Amino acid sequence: MSVDVPRRIVLLRHAKADWPQVADHERPLAERGRNDAPLAGRRIADAGLTPELTLCSTALRTRETWKLVVHELPRRPKTVYEERLYDAPVGQLIEVINETPDDITDLLVVGHNPGMHGLADALAGDADEDAKEHMDRGAFPTSAFAVVTFSGSWKSVEIGCGRLTSFWAPHE
Repeated sequence: MSVDVPRRIVLLRHAKADWPQVADHERPLAERGRNDAPLAGRRIADAGLTPELTLCSTALRTRETWKLVVHELPRRPKTVYEERLYDAPVGQLIEVINETPDDITDLLVVGHNPGMHGLADALAGDADEDAKEHMDRGAFPTSAFAVVTFSGSWKSVEIGCGRLTSFWAPHE
């Protein structure tokens, strides 16, 4: 596959988590999160986004989010649970994305804030005005997702390489 092909990255923040007395990595979804995650999945599907690969943090709340989102998609993408996505800074998130095989055109990443918001901001060298305004206004709440497009190899993903084309959040 040519590396000049248009590609999309869907950056999905996990759904609302509960705060029981457990380690942060093991926090489950709250009831609101269990309700919002399928909405995000339906919105991803309705937008015609068809990830071929999903990279998901190993935290319980991201895994639970993904399990609820994926049931709303028209087809199940390959899923890789990636420890390096948990509590990762933007640079580390980019490193993980750079490892994506070039036969993938649409990638979905399920992660955490501030990483998802920071990554969307960092990758978006350009943005559709409405998407940027919407994302900045809402500060990337739980179950929100941003879509960044770019052309080139996954190894070429770097700060400013893409265009923020859409942003969605529940309850707005």
